[in-house]
Amino acid sequence: MLVSGVFAVILGVLVLVWPGISILVAAVLFGVYLVVSGVAMVIFALSLPVSAGTRILMFLSGAASLVLAVLAFRHFGQGYAVLLLAIWIAVGFIFQGVATTGTAISEPGIPGRGWAIFVGVMSIIAGVVVLAWPFDSIVVLALVVGIWLIVIGVLEIVSAFRIRSAAKNIEGAWHGGDGGQAVHAA
Repeated sequence: MLVSGVFAVILGVLVLVWPGISILVAAVLFGVYLVVSGVAMVIFALSLPVSAGTRILMFLSGAASLVLAVLAFRHFGQGYAVLLLAIWIAVGFIFQGVATTGTAISEPGIPGRGWAIFVGVMSIIAGVVVLAWPFDSIVVLALVVGIWLIVIGVLEIVSAFRIRSAAKNIEGAWHGGDGGQAVHAA
């Protein structure tokens, strides 16, 4: 989650700095972002101890991101590719938002649950905004997506640190706060 958040912030800043020129560059970077987030979601689906429904939702979200990334790279450079990419970005945000929100709602023990729900809802809103106005102004689209990526990235970074902190608290409680000596003494 931390890597995905950092990558989203970097990508968002690049899009905001060069909105005119970055449309084609953004197409490649969005494809890379979809690959990274898709691989992460598939890994989480296969490795996290979550319910079957959550596992399926995470896997589908990751797989959809990977499919969208392949399509983005396959149609790169064609006239309609930017419009299709806008739609794919919107769908990717919506899928990721639904998966994140659904996971956080269905798994009450997840550390940083409130942040995860907020990140998921923000992703859904970003997807709807991009889907509603995909081609009216591609520069505005780039700016909106850049801003959303920064917001979502920052929220993912905050969530990652909160999850890490919660994991350390759980580990400390597991060892009884005595450095694990109680476990070894038993």
